[in-house]
Amino acid sequence: MKDQPITDNRPLMNDEELTQLEAAFIERYKGSDQHPIRTLFKFYKGQYHLLILSAICYIIKKSPQWLIPIVTANLIDLVVEQPADMMPWIWGNVGVLALALVLNIPFHYAYVKLESVATRNVEAALRGALVRKLQHLSIGHYREMQSGRIQSKMMRDVEAIANLSSSIFMNGMEILINLVVAVSVVLSKNIYVFLFFVLCAPVSGVIGFLFRKKLRTLNRDYRHAVEETSAEVMDMVEMVPLSRAHALEETETTKMNHLLHGIAKRGLRLDITQSLFGATNWVVFEGFQLICLVFSVLMFLNNQIAVGDITLYQSYFTMLVSSVTMILALIPTFARGIEAVTSVGELMHAPEEEGGAGKPALSDVTGAYSFQNVGFAYEEGHPVLEGFDLEVSPGETVALVGESGVGKTTVINMVIGYHFPGEGTVTIDGHSIREIDLRSYRKHIAVVPQNTILFSGTIRENITYGLSNVSEEKLAEILEAARLTDTIAQLPKGLDTSVGEHGGKLSGGQRQRISIARALIRDPKVIILDEATSALDSVSEKMIQEALDHLTAGRTTFVVAHRLSTIKDADKIAVMEGGRCIEFGTYDELMEKKGAFYKYRQLQL
Repeated sequence: MKDQPITDNRPLMNDEELTQLEAAFIERYKGSDQHPIRTLFKFYKGQYHLLILSAICYIIKKSPQWLIPIVTANLIDLVVEQPADMMPWIWGNVGVLALALVLNIPFHYAYVKLESVATRNVEAALRGALVRKLQHLSIGHYREMQSGRIQSKMMRDVEAIANLSSSIFMNGMEILINLVVAVSVVLSKNIYVFLFFVLCAPVSGVIGFLFRKKLRTLNRDYRHAVEETSAEVMDMVEMVPLSRAHALEETETTKMNHLLHGIAKRGLRLDITQSLFGATNWVVFEGFQLICLVFSVLMFLNNQIAVGDITLYQSYFTMLVSSVTMILALIPTFARGIEAVTSVGELMHAPEEEGGAGKPALSDVTGAYSFQNVGFAYEEGHPVLEGFDLEVSPGETVALVGESGVGKTTVINMVIGYHFPGEGTVTIDGHSIREIDLRSYRKHIAVVPQNTILFSGTIRENITYGLSNVSEEKLAEILEAARLTDTIAQLPKGLDTSVGEHGGKLSGGQRQRISIARALIRDPKVIILDEATSALDSVSEKMIQEALDHLTAGRTTFVVAHRLSTIKDADKIAVMEGGRCIEFGTYDELMEKKGAFYKYRQLQL
């Protein structure tokens, strides 16, 4: 029988609860210099009631394990002594144990479900908090992060945190209760056996101390290696067409093999250390168990304990050894989990968040922009913009031209709000871009980037991304405007055709026209076209240009173009050089001036 796919994607918590928990995660990480364990326990705020109920169910379901040694010892003593009224005692002991066994299944189910719901809620909320953090990081900071590292933190590290949580709660509770029960029963029976038990406890501390630092270091090295390799794998996948085109398959394979073998070596060292740790722990405590057996037998031979107590003490010492063994076995999981909390914290502590929260929202945008003496540098001492001035009136189409590296894209990024000026001011309808809620502003703009961004979905999903209830009439209008109607008609599934990963099933021109349709369907007040027609053939470029000329009427439009023939109808052209606007005017005015723009145009004739 084949496994059925899981189609129920409903969250364990409702959207409001998840949002609150995700926000709480971010707040708990902000400025937190607490120990990772304290941070971990804070994650479960709001889930404590589930954990308490789970603990109660655990105690009930675990009771047979503690009762069996007592019942066994009682029955052995009854058989040896054979009192006259032994049968009621036998059936009484058996009945209590049978009841505990019957209760085990329902309470085990309840215990696991309650604990799992709490852990899975926290796991989902932590990943949600990471997504929320990524969505609010500044673009500058985000571009410095490798996607492979982010993926490793979001999947591997969060899973390690969830495993640590489960281990601390499930194993930790079992250890605690076993120790309390074993020590209490033994103390009530014989002080000498109790003292023997106590003498064994410090050994666990010594073994843990000897291995703790080494395991922490090895886990940190392994985590860094995994993150680095994850990033390199992502880059390798992106570079496959290029490496194939230049016959560099073996070069890439060799490079990746070095990295993968590096991970394997680090993992091997970690595995060997963990196995040595486990073996040492097992041998020491099995030896103590043997000593406990001999000790109990000698006490029986000296008439200090009953024969049934030999089994009882041996069982409870086994329980004690098992608990201590579990404590030591938790150390590797603990080390991985603590390192994962630290790793996730590296992202959650990232300070470069995009501003806007709590600032005035823009209910409408007319599209008046003013750049006044703007300066900007990605690296100190290397300005991209310096003394840049530009005035754009509502409804104007302004083209930015110039050689590569003069700051055209930087100006566009300031219009979007990705970057703020290092010097000078940028205003939108008279409001400083630093002093507005950027999300409310961006609802009024649409961007068609030079490098088309499509996700692995259908054409319809890519065009209507982020929108709901788009009518078929509106969609047909946009398809016609973007000159996609004929293309869609030729596809087997029409708008429901999958575009493949990054739009790989489509041509460059088709991808760009889908990107243009995505921008147009939002009916924006401001349109940003960053080489929007660069991937189109001459025929498609002409059709798209006509559509854009019609649809940008009445809207403020910023155009970055290298092909100067495409901006003849722009209201104004800003020629950039050295991070400044050195010429500004219409196409005809700049051609008559015979300055920098004229020289650029002559080179393209």
